[in-house]
Amino acid sequence: MLYKLIYLFALIAFGCKRQGEPQDNTGPVQIKDTVLVRGLQYPWEILWGPDGHIWMTERGGRISRVNPATGQVIPLLTISEVVSQGEGGLLGMALHPNFSATPHVFVAYNYNSGGYKEKIVRYTYNGATLTQPVTILDNITAASIHNGCRLVITPDLKLFITTGDAANPSLAQNINSLNGKVLRIHLDGSVPSDNPIPGNPVWSFGHRNAQGLVFANNILYSSEHGASTDDEINIIEKGRNYGWPQVEGFCDRPSEQTFCSANNVKEPMRIWTPTTAACGLDYYNHPLIPQWKNSLLMAALKDARLWQMKLDASGREISETNEYFRNKYGRMRDVCISPQGKVYICTSNGGNNDVIVEVRADR
Repeated sequence: MLYKLIYLFALIAFGCKRQGEPQDNTGPVQIKDTVLVRGLQYPWEILWGPDGHIWMTERGGRISRVNPATGQVIPLLTISEVVSQGEGGLLGMALHPNFSATPHVFVAYNYNSGGYKEKIVRYTYNGATLTQPVTILDNITAASIHNGCRLVITPDLKLFITTGDAANPSLAQNINSLNGKVLRIHLDGSVPSDNPIPGNPVWSFGHRNAQGLVFANNILYSSEHGASTDDEINIIEKGRNYGWPQVEGFCDRPSEQTFCSANNVKEPMRIWTPTTAACGLDYYNHPLIPQWKNSLLMAALKDARLWQMKLDASGREISETNEYFRNKYGRMRDVCISPQGKVYICTSNGGNNDVIVEVRADR
């Protein structure tokens, strides 16, 4: 009888998970999706903050924090200078990696100043609102389409910025223009000494309209809108040319092959033809949803879906692609991931009809 009791206690102690512990299943799990927030107006960036909240921009100029437990939207600031024209307005955002000591918030937005322009502004968070705006980069040409603009801060404290060609494809190949580029600057706006061109913030060029950017596996990944063909997932490398407008997608036509050979063009990891309208990008590597581990997750406007792209061990090849939630919530703009492995997606439908969706394992 004593042995039976010992065996029973062992089963309880070692066979059952304590509440709140991560599950150790490695097989696929069912996924559950629910709406967390309703009534938003063109959210553009969502990111997970160190305060356990989702930080969000809306294209009209509002910056907010969202409580993921209740869905409460807590407005921080509406930037009066923002001009939302066509696809423009308040766009990307990034938080300083050491936010508790340096509570800086970087945002990209469009404004009017002798024409439609784009700038990067740094704010300071005081616990209730954003103050002390400092412009660190401005006078980037903007348009009603193709403005980029996603921001990422890498562990070495460099700010990467995607910019669109502002509806002028020739700017993408012009290294003296800030358009159609991935830019790299210090957090004070100065140009790092190891950039490809001295004194120039351009890190890579030949981009049409990159709206996704994430740093993972010591690699900078980007998603980019094509025209009628060839949306792309790219690995961004120092000084490389990504081909636009002479090259769309792979270097597979004779004219493209000639241009690629002569201009050190970097081909994409993956393309979509017809296009999917590739938008916000993040990297998932959490055991909560095991089948998504080591994957890029990308929001897409066209056919309103989330793409999951499994990476190989090197992180430089996509080995499997799956799509989720097709046409269920409307056009999808961005995605972010909590430390607990939950995934959040914001839509881009307009008319106060936008939502944030929470995705988790249904265990």
